[in-house]
Amino acid sequence: MRLTPKSKTPKGVLLLIAAQIICAVFFLSDVIDDFRGYGATALYDTHILIESASAFLLWMAILFEIRLFFGLLRRTAHLESSLSIAQAAMHDVIEAHFESWGLTPSEQDVATFMVKGMSISEIAALRGSAEGTIKAHMHAIYRKSGTHNRGEVLSLLIDSLMEDSPPTNETT
Repeated sequence: MRLTPKSKTPKGVLLLIAAQIICAVFFLSDVIDDFRGYGATALYDTHILIESASAFLLWMAILFEIRLFFGLLRRTAHLESSLSIAQAAMHDVIEAHFESWGLTPSEQDVATFMVKGMSISEIAALRGSAEGTIKAHMHAIYRKSGTHNRGEVLSLLIDSLMEDSPPTNETT
């Protein structure tokens, strides 16, 4: 079941477990009624033994599913926490590069949009600027970072993330 941003708990799985619990309660109550009706001779009735084993196995499966379900929820929470930490670290590394390159606040803003893959027209619309202004900012970013195009800027940032090295100001 896919987790949506609005609902972090997969309700379908919980409904399935609830349905299994209802069935298990029914089977267990039926087994108890059979034992009451037959007494000690119920131990020799194949039908009651199979029904008892089925009820027991169903309860074991439910307990296993609940344990697995909560383990998956814990794992998901851990992964989301790790992702949040990684995103913050990535943001810090990118910001450190922007600062080491000496980008102005406007250039940093444009560079952030550029890293996110937005086109010049999209950046211009978001910033309320002319496309020519955005192009000028991009050329300043390329000059200050020692690159020649968007791909090289992204490559430089990705390489530094993979190498875990502090940014250097490599202007040519």
